[in-house]
Amino acid sequence: MVSLGERRPPPGDLASLSELDEASLLGGLRERFLRQQVYTDIGDILVAMNPFQPLPLYGREVSEQYRHPQRGTLPPHIFAVASRAYHAMLGHRGGGPRSQCIVISGESGAGKTESTKLLLQHIMNLCKGNSQLEQQILQVNPLLEAFGNAQTVMNDNSSRFGKYIQLRFQKNTVRGAKLSEYLLEKSRVVQQDTGERNFHIFYYMFAGLSSEEKEMYGLLDPSLYRYISGRFGTQDVAQRWKQKYQEVCNALDMVGFQEQEQVDMQAILAGVLSLGNVTFEPEERNGSVKVSEASRGWLKAAAGQFGVQEDELLKCLICTMSVTRGEQIQRFHTQQQAEDARDSIAKVAYGRVFGWIVCKINELLAENVDPEVELSEIGILDIFGFENFAVNRFEQLCINLANEQLQHFFNYHIFQMEQAAYKEEELPWETITFNNNEPILNLLLAKPLGLLSLLDEQSAFPQATDKTLVDKLNSSFKGNLHFQPGRGRVLGFSIIHYAGKVQYTAGGFLEKNRDTLPANVRGLFINSITPLLSLLFTATISRTGTLMPHVKAKIIPGADDKFNSTRKQSAGAQFRHSLMMLMERMYSANPHFVRCIKPNSQKEPGVVDSQVVLLQLRYNGLLETIRIRRDGFSWRPLFEEFAERYGILLVKPHVSLTKESCLEILQSTDLTGWICGKSRLFFKYWHQEQLAKYVERLERAAVFIQKVFRGFRCRKSYLKLVAELRAQAQRLQEEAERERSRQLAVEAEAQKRISLPVPMPRKRRPQPCTHSPEKSPQPPVPRPRSKLTESTPFDNFLDPSAPRPVLGTEEQTREEVKMRKCKRGATIRWFKETQAKKVMQDDGAFPDWLHGMISRREAENLLIDKPLGCFLVRISQSRPGYTLTYRGEGRCRHYMIEMQPNARYVILGEDRAHASLTELVRYHQTVGIQPFMEILTVPCGQKSSESLDYEDLECLRLGPPEAEGEAPPEEQPCPSRPSPSRPALQSGATTVLRHVWFRRNKNCQKEESLDKSRTKPSSGKEIGGQRAFPRLHSSICLAMQEIQQFSSAALNTSVRNGCQALSIEDVEPK
Repeated sequence: MVSLGERRPPPGDLASLSELDEASLLGGLRERFLRQQVYTDIGDILVAMNPFQPLPLYGREVSEQYRHPQRGTLPPHIFAVASRAYHAMLGHRGGGPRSQCIVISGESGAGKTESTKLLLQHIMNLCKGNSQLEQQILQVNPLLEAFGNAQTVMNDNSSRFGKYIQLRFQKNTVRGAKLSEYLLEKSRVVQQDTGERNFHIFYYMFAGLSSEEKEMYGLLDPSLYRYISGRFGTQDVAQRWKQKYQEVCNALDMVGFQEQEQVDMQAILAGVLSLGNVTFEPEERNGSVKVSEASRGWLKAAAGQFGVQEDELLKCLICTMSVTRGEQIQRFHTQQQAEDARDSIAKVAYGRVFGWIVCKINELLAENVDPEVELSEIGILDIFGFENFAVNRFEQLCINLANEQLQHFFNYHIFQMEQAAYKEEELPWETITFNNNEPILNLLLAKPLGLLSLLDEQSAFPQATDKTLVDKLNSSFKGNLHFQPGRGRVLGFSIIHYAGKVQYTAGGFLEKNRDTLPANVRGLFINSITPLLSLLFTATISRTGTLMPHVKAKIIPGADDKFNSTRKQSAGAQFRHSLMMLMERMYSANPHFVRCIKPNSQKEPGVVDSQVVLLQLRYNGLLETIRIRRDGFSWRPLFEEFAERYGILLVKPHVSLTKESCLEILQSTDLTGWICGKSRLFFKYWHQEQLAKYVERLERAAVFIQKVFRGFRCRKSYLKLVAELRAQAQRLQEEAERERSRQLAVEAEAQKRISLPVPMPRKRRPQPCTHSPEKSPQPPVPRPRSKLTESTPFDNFLDPSAPRPVLGTEEQTREEVKMRKCKRGATIRWFKETQAKKVMQDDGAFPDWLHGMISRREAENLLIDKPLGCFLVRISQSRPGYTLTYRGEGRCRHYMIEMQPNARYVILGEDRAHASLTELVRYHQTVGIQPFMEILTVPCGQKSSESLDYEDLECLRLGPPEAEGEAPPEEQPCPSRPSPSRPALQSGATTVLRHVWFRRNKNCQKEESLDKSRTKPSSGKEIGGQRAFPRLHSSICLAMQEIQQFSSAALNTSVRNGCQALSIEDVEPK
């Protein structure tokens, strides 16, 4: 075994290799991988090898190092790609602000999904603002993974859909996000191959739901369900799934899904599983089919979970209704047609739930800015990798088509554009050949004779079969180098893709492309009493297959009679349109490439299979990529662009945008290796960073000049203000001296006129002088203050024309006091109407840690002598919400608690939402608050009898005091007054609050008792103190009882038959 420490480590940038061949490329990647250096550069392209194990490369310290990475100073990293894209979007890398896109490609299991999460994590860290939006965006990935990822033979967390995340920025702050999804593999809901599983969310639900919640949704033992193949995981796997389910629920809360929406969504998923257990058997009388006796309960359960009538759902499964010449005709299904109808309903229901989740995410994360404001964008593409299974179906064809498009996009930017520029500018260049996959794209996408066009043509004929499709393809593509007819009895064909030959099984191609939905199903679900399901089928479907819930589909009379009336476009046509729109977005942005490599097929850490890696290097064209990055010029700006951006390096005004100016700029630098063409300059990939350093040096000089000038202006303004204050103090002192002299003179004159002894008036003491006459008054010393306080004479005003605030005017003070009162009153009303009952404990008292509407300074004074970790929660004075004040080491920290529209509490910057304020406090008594991981220890109570914490709260009245014969308000003890009967204020305040918040009128009591009588047993999720349930909860419970009774009866029958058989054996003669 060779000791890697004795050899010179391979370079981090493969474009600097001295020998360029497959062996040196493979050896360099292998050695770096075995050193746990999983990232390698090829110029500005990143190669990422999946380590199949967690590595200490992604912590906060590492992320901080890559905020402003410079080439050569730090090793290659996925964070460096995110930083390059972010700074290029802001215009910091040699050009103006421009939208960017990051393209992550590779085969299934190469680590594309994890790379996407790391890119998002670092970009959110770069644009970190005081907003919850960053955390909401980060929660999108675990949510989509649960509903859109599944275990396959090649990957335990394979993306069964494609996604393009668009992050929208205003300057350097993220303002919103939009998600586009492509081709969810809905067939996985009803069928999985050997060694594969259904979508993660089904297993998460079984592992994460409590027994009471399973009963609520109508879920039994997972081994009973056909759609998950009756298989579940081990105890360790189930525990991991349980944790994943909690993460999904938290992500739903964080993004902003309402409680009832989450309950309805899980009820629909349970309905999909129950529907899969419905089986059919032939009817002897008329040749039709009926639901088997064993699955009657499953049909009833599915109807209850969907919120529809059982008999109506049954009609959709076993027959088709049509109207011919005004006469209604009922056509009964065969057993195969009934099973196809059942599976179609399950697939379309799950697909629309997934589409609704994506649409809801876009709605909740949409940017809230002026439409006229221009936003920059960073797009991240995470799409399914190239797949070649033992059995490849319609989904694999679409997936591999998408990968062909991405490979063409890569070839166009890396090879075609660059070499075309050399030819146009007449530069000496030896053409680099590459694997051009444009003929394969023509084979698949050409009109009218491409494969997808022929598939649509065959799908339009009701009599067409998969065999007629294959015959059509064989005759149309006879002689095409990239198409091979199927051999033997296999009904299929093969395509020579850029990544190799893939054999496709044609069975089911037409059915999946038609994407049929049984007649009357849409009308059935539109009339569902579950609002979510009704919304999903009322919505229309766009040309790209995207669900649009807010756009109602036009209902044409008689349209339901058609078998495929709900979709005019085939699945293949929708995918082609969505792919075309994706390419348009990507071609309009500046691309960054991440090529993911899978080191071995066994998913083992620390193992490199040379053949597996070499095959990926070949079809990705990485050898040719290294050659063009080493010898070529990846940055090719026009003369005008370059002079406009870097004219500042000449340090002179009015630089002309000409070739001569560009040459003058370059001669003022130390750059070498560039070439000047006829209309543009040609640079190596590292030149951009070198020029950026020159610009940064000038920017630092400009900032230093600004700092000195501003300091001069501020000192001048400060001295002027100090002189005015001294003059004002001098005038006041002189006026006080004159007034005292006048009073003495008046007293002396009065004494002279006294003739009779009369009582002398009491002498008025002169006002004490604020300044000693011997000592000149000194200007007040400015003290540190919060940025939120109003302006003072010591603020610096750089713009002399800007209006300065006039302090102390009566009108302004009155307005401020009025505004403060309005905000305070609004917050009190918010607390009274929405929070009081939630915060109160079971005994009617508030928790010790809750304080009233106190200020930041008052909270710090309460905690100043408390131990480390002491905390309190106070009601905000200026907004509806709370602030958590924590006694840290040497200082107090204030964490803003935000209440989301779905009634969840979140500490700003945290990644976890909580159902109540009490739950939030309990959670952070065991888990630290980010980023300092501070744990709450001791709650801070009231300090003294002079505390005014509850002055506002105790004046609240939720009902007239006379309603329950209470004492009038003035008879209630006030905690703000000193009282000898209150030795312990904390218990006294609690008593007062208990009295205050239990003041209810009789109507309120009646409403509460009525609500309690309607409330179901307590477990699961609650809305405002009341649980959310599926709409037909009682029907679901009855169905579950029926299923269990039938199972018990079947078990008893089998046991009885077994006993009878044993007794017969006993009586038989030996």
